[in-house]
Amino acid sequence: MTGINGARGEALAVLAGAERRLCLTLGALAEIETTLQVSGIEALAERMRALSALDLMVVLAALLRGGGEAALAGELDRAGVTPREAAEAVAAGFAASADG
Repeated sequence: MTGINGARGEALAVLAGAERRLCLTLGALAEIETTLQVSGIEALAERMRALSALDLMVVLAALLRGGGEAALAGELDRAGVTPREAAEAVAAGFAASADG
């Protein structure tokens, strides 16, 4: 996989044995807020402290779509992504957005 665009806030994560690009775009952020039924960064931050496994996968899918990985985002339930991989990828995606 080619390098990441740090200025855009992209991150790489290994999911199901392959490097994948993640990005917290405005579209991904809106998708996450809508799905988690929150409005605004503060409410999202509070909600992110108590994610269920399903919520974690929803957030991961949005970050993957933001990074151009729509195919994997649509198949997360069959992709063999471990909970640890998912949690680390979501953390990396949000950290990169803060650095970008």
